[in-house]
This record gives sequence, structure tokens and C-alpha cells, in this order.
Amino acid sequence: MSKVRKSLLTIALALLPVTTWGASPNVITIIVDDLGYADLSCTGLAEDVDTPNIDQLAKQGVRFTNTYATAPICNASRISLITGCYQQRQGQYWYVGPGLHDPEFPTIAEVLQKQGYTTGYIGKFHYGAKDKPGKRGYPMDHGFEYFFGCSGGTKHYLHHAKRYLKKKDQLYEGPMWEQNEEVDIEGFSTEIYGEKSREFIKDNKDKPFYLQLSFNAVHNFTHQLPPEYLKEKGLKGFPDLKDGESYSKWRKKITYPAHAEGRDYYLGQLHFLDLEIGRLIKELKDQEIADNTVIIFVSDNGGSLATYANNGQLKGGKYTLFEGGTRVPMIISYPAKVKTGKVSEVMTSTMDLFPTICRLTGATIPEDLDGIDLMPVLSGKSDSVHRDVLFWDTKAQKAVRKGKWKLLVTNKTPNSELQITPTPKGEFLFDLAADPSESKSVIDQNPEVVNELKKALQEWSKNL
Repeated sequence: MSKVRKSLLTIALALLPVTTWGASPNVITIIVDDLGYADLSCTGLAEDVDTPNIDQLAKQGVRFTNTYATAPICNASRISLITGCYQQRQGQYWYVGPGLHDPEFPTIAEVLQKQGYTTGYIGKFHYGAKDKPGKRGYPMDHGFEYFFGCSGGTKHYLHHAKRYLKKKDQLYEGPMWEQNEEVDIEGFSTEIYGEKSREFIKDNKDKPFYLQLSFNAVHNFTHQLPPEYLKEKGLKGFPDLKDGESYSKWRKKITYPAHAEGRDYYLGQLHFLDLEIGRLIKELKDQEIADNTVIIFVSDNGGSLATYANNGQLKGGKYTLFEGGTRVPMIISYPAKVKTGKVSEVMTSTMDLFPTICRLTGATIPEDLDGIDLMPVLSGKSDSVHRDVLFWDTKAQKAVRKGKWKLLVTNKTPNSELQITPTPKGEFLFDLAADPSESKSVIDQNPEVVNELKKALQEWSKNL
């Protein structure tokens, strides 16, 4: 980060009004995996979706329609969310990379721990190659006092014991992690994570806590649903990969649009996810701490078209830097202090969660964050934030958005098997105000805009 940028940011933060939001609120950040932009019933964008409990969060808070992840895949985008900084600053652009490793980039949990918060992480922990104990990529190394979940990008939804382990485990079966130990546990991962979260809430109800609840729903292997649910819905089901069977051939049988029940499996995973969020909300009420708890709901990246996610009119999905790959659902609910039932079109980033959580809890906002405090929008005092531009770089593609303009540069195809939407090579300019579906490039008609965005992208890359 440049010295000039640091100085400007420090001055800007110093000028912000210091607000006391009452007793230190609990904070729960719920991260969903590969959720489609249209796949919440409160959006009114998909007729086959029913998410009453998530909708309730939207009614009790602010739903953001113009929020972006910093990457179209999970591990890279999750680094930026938990540190409030572009993940490229730690050398992470795609799946292969150092992960969450640099102590100069504190996490939300580390900052809140200094504020006296008890911290917990439940669910999928996926930041890079060092996600195991003692590798400087594990939750216990980043401010979390309690951890239960899985390490890595993918986890079988139903098999969580040593007896399921195979020499070549392409379905990621086997034990969960609890603290620094592997543990066998029976059940459906979404329900297990929900139960562990409620236990954490009960155990820490009398002191401020930060809980990061990271579901693997609605990630791939969506066919792995409880048998009773499949029977109830009249679904035939889909068999897991057999020993000796080709993974790629097996995967093609269920990848969009090959399987007639593919969307039903996705909706099944979403159904159980919504149920667990409802149970979490009820637990907060039962423990009489709902009024003093901030709940943040967000997807780690755009919906995966391969697993039948619905991104509405947005082009593309996971793996690509089209809008469908990076624009994500986000809700912040805190009825005691946040304007309720509001829908905001402000251009925001998942990096903004870090400084916003700091503002809500009274913690000091680290001066080097790329994220922006959203409290003026949440409180209803403003309909805008002081952000001019957002950047993306996955090596295969780069993009920059400024106002209504988005410049997209594609060097190669990100994922030929799973991205579904073609990504032609070259440079493209889209007017998102007139063409949110990115159906027509207007690069030839706007050379001055293109030059401006190219220069901004180059300067950003240089300063990384």
C-alpha cells in the first residue's frame, strides 16, 4: 500500500464521527457458499425459491443489491472478507497460492479479540494451501478461540468419520476438525454446523462474542441430501462416485444441464440452510440476546451455474469476472441500531464488513483496510459511501468498475468445464446502468473511458 494512500485513509478515518452504539453487540457473520444472486425469495427474482428465515433478516435490516466479492471463487474472496483488504496484497489470485498467511493483515477475529470478544469459527475454512494446524492458515492462528468444521474447498455433506476415508478421496469424506483434533461425527453438515453454532451462542451468551458461521451449502455435491428429504420430495437421487469411476465423467452426469433433478438438489440444500438460520435466530431470542446481536449474511462469490444456481439477469457465474461471478447477496441485520427493511443499491464490497463491524463494536479500524465503513448507509444517514472504484484480478481475467462502467480483460478461460458461460478473450467495456446483463460491449464507442479505467487498473496493480 502506498504511503500516500495510507496517509489519506488515516486522515479520512480520523474525520469520521465516533459513534457509540450501546453495549458491545454480538456479531455473527454467516457466509454461504456459491449462492445464486436470485436465490433468495425476498429478491423476487426466482419463483421456485422459498427462504422465509433469510427473508426475515432482510426485513430486519438492510439488503444490499450491489455488493461484490473480490474474486469469483471462494478461498481468494474469503481472504479479503476476513482481512478487509484485497487478497492480492497477500499474493493470492486463484486457488493455488499462499492463502491467509501474512501477520501484517489482521483478521476481524484478531481485532475483536483485543476488544474483549470471545471468538468462534464454525464450518468451512478455506483460504489456501496452509489450512491445517500449525501452518499459519488455521483458524486458531487468526484470532479464533474455538473452531469446528472442515478444512479445504469441498466437503461431503453426509460422511464425517474415519471409516469413510479413501486413498483417493475426491468427495472429501472423513472427519471434521474441532480445535486441533480430528473428530468423527454423524449427520448432515448443514445441521451439524447449525447445532454447533447454537451451542457456541449458549456458552457465550453472557459476554460479547464474534461468530463466523461458514456453511458449505450450497456448494457442489448438492445431491448429498438426507434420504428422508429425497423421499419426501419424490426425488430419485444421484449416486456418489464409485471406486474406480472417472470423476470427470461422473461429474458431467449431474453438472448443468445434464440432470433433471439438479435444480431440486440445489433447492434442497438451500432449504436446509434457511432452516438452520431460522433456528439460529430463535436461539438468540431464547437466550434474550437477539436485540444485541448483529447478523450479517453474505455469499462468498457468485452462484455456480454448474450446480444450478440462479443469478437472474446477471451474466455468468462462479469462476468468471462477469457480474454473475462476483456480485453477491448481502444482508446486515441489527434492528436495534440499523434501519430496517431497506434495500440499498450502493456499490459495496465484502471487504467493507471488517470496518463496519469495527464501527458497530467500538473496535479501532485498522488504517490500511481497503474496505469502507457502511454505518452511514445502515443508519439511514446516507445513501452513498466514499468509494469510487473496485478492482479484480484472477490472472485469467482482470476487471475494474467505476460508476456505471466496467472494463473486463480476459486472457484465458478460467474453468472450461464448470464456468458454463463462455469467456471470449479480449477487452470489453460494459455500461452496467443500461446493460446489467453485459450483453453488448461498447468499448469502441468510449475510448476515453477505456483509457481511464486501464490506467486505474494499472495503478492499482502497481500499488499491490
